Amino acid sequence: MVPFNDWLLFVGAALLMALTPGPNMVYLLSRSICQGRQAGVISLMGVVAGFLVHMFTAALGLTALFMAVPMAYEILKWAGAAYLLYLAWQAVKPGARSPFEARDLPQDSPRKLFVMGFLTNLLNPKIAVFYLAIFPQFVSPAHGSVLGQSVVLGLTQIALSFSVNLCIALSAARLAVWFQHHRRWLAVQRYVMGGVLAALAVRLAAEQRRVA
Repeated sequence: MVPFNDWLLFVGAALLMALTPGPNMVYLLSRSICQGRQAGVISLMGVVAGFLVHMFTAALGLTALFMAVPMAYEILKWAGAAYLLYLAWQAVKPGARSPFEARDLPQDSPRKLFVMGFLTNLLNPKIAVFYLAIFPQFVSPAHGSVLGQSVVLGLTQIALSFSVNLCIALSAARLAVWFQHHRRWLAVQRYVMGGVLAALAVRLAAEQRRVA
């Protein structure tokens, strides 16, 4: 199974990714502010369903493929680093908006809330990059079943993301009001997140492929 030290490193990487703004965070914040906590939680359930699709896709073959094919792994690693840098630029570029500035969204039914949460996450490039470029670094055939390791790591990532996003959905209105009265912190938040994303990009580019 996954060594404990590697698991702790994975927890740190997954937590940083969960805390960085992306489509999921923006949608859940806006939905919770526009339609209330219950709508945010229902949307989050759809997001979790999307995570399960990403996890089982990786666990049932993608991870093993990229571990076995060095060129595919390297291409995805550099593509992932480039995308993280792109996200960092989107956070700090002039005129960028913080995810804590809510978007206006129409009222939706519970079924549509779930479906939209699911599709937002399923088509979320940040999560795809995580599972295709960062995730395989923590899986090694030398540590036993690739499938077993993938499931353990995937469930860890889902639990962390669920916890972070649940807190965001439940406190979205208060966060939005606080940031509205402390607008300087909106800029601080953007630059901090941009720095974290850039650091993750550098870390990913510097990582060596694990084969044993």
